[in-house]
Amino acid sequence: MARARLAWHELTAEPALEPELAICDAHHHFWHGGEPPPRNRDRYLLDELMADMESGHRIVSTVFVECRAFYRRDGPPAMRPVGETEFVNGIAAMSASGLYGPSRVAAGIVGFADLTLGSAIEPVLEAHKAASSRFRGVRYATSWDADPKATKISQPAPRGLLLDRAFRDGLACVARHDLSFDAWMVFTQLPELVTLARAMPDLRIVLGHVGGLIGIGPYAAHAQVLEAWQRNIAEVAQCPNVTIKIGGIGIYRHGFGWADRERPPSSAEMAEAFAPYVLYCIEQFGPARCMFESNFPVDGQSASYNLIWNAFKRITKGFSASEKRALFHDAAARAYRLA
Repeated sequence: MARARLAWHELTAEPALEPELAICDAHHHFWHGGEPPPRNRDRYLLDELMADMESGHRIVSTVFVECRAFYRRDGPPAMRPVGETEFVNGIAAMSASGLYGPSRVAAGIVGFADLTLGSAIEPVLEAHKAASSRFRGVRYATSWDADPKATKISQPAPRGLLLDRAFRDGLACVARHDLSFDAWMVFTQLPELVTLARAMPDLRIVLGHVGGLIGIGPYAAHAQVLEAWQRNIAEVAQCPNVTIKIGGIGIYRHGFGWADRERPPSSAEMAEAFAPYVLYCIEQFGPARCMFESNFPVDGQSASYNLIWNAFKRITKGFSASEKRALFHDAAARAYRLA
């Protein structure tokens, strides 16, 4: 992460809350600065993640989620994303050696495969699994909105992709390989996810970033967005094969505006703003089907790794010990089958 951003993080410093609470960080990335696309990324690899994890929280394991990095340079285009799994498996092996501390970094790996290929995706999934015994699932961004520029969707998917026959054939292959599907979309698309989840009950679905919340552009009226988001989340929660990741707290399109401030918000301020979304997800899904995520380094645009986990701990301050174990560790470990 760039030095300027790290210096900005330090303007709001706090000790880690509940430092003994075991955490499985259910969602983070690795990339090398300048690697396309996009080209404006700062380097974020094992050393950078380890520095963040040394902030005082007890991160016992993590899950890497694809970010279009480290693809193979040549070979069939469909197979090139396997390079990302190969690379991250190397980082996971470094972490598993114990030389980098007790945390098991990338204990689970979620990669990319082009689900629009339908059943032709089979050899790609086999290659991912051959590349790493830690491979646990596929993420595919299906985000669509009528105004992608206003909603900051950098790579909008075709409208209605979750309903596409070939896409579902690809997902059927994911289910047959006992892998999960990490869903990434806009909250207005959640009814399509409900249709998918009901049509494919054997597919394990992990819904990212509190269901694709948006609070900018045409969705800047937070009260109205909250009501619509709640209706959709409640419907998704009725599908037993869906779990949800609670995070993305620092994503710019959530509309909190923290990245534009002179100094980062405190964890108390972040907790107050994000609590309505977090608590509603937990109310609807239950702690056993909710997992916290750092979404780093993306969320680093708004606050430090330490502050984000402090915010989650503040929101769940009144929860029981067993509920906290589920939210901070067990739900993620179960969803991604981490031993």
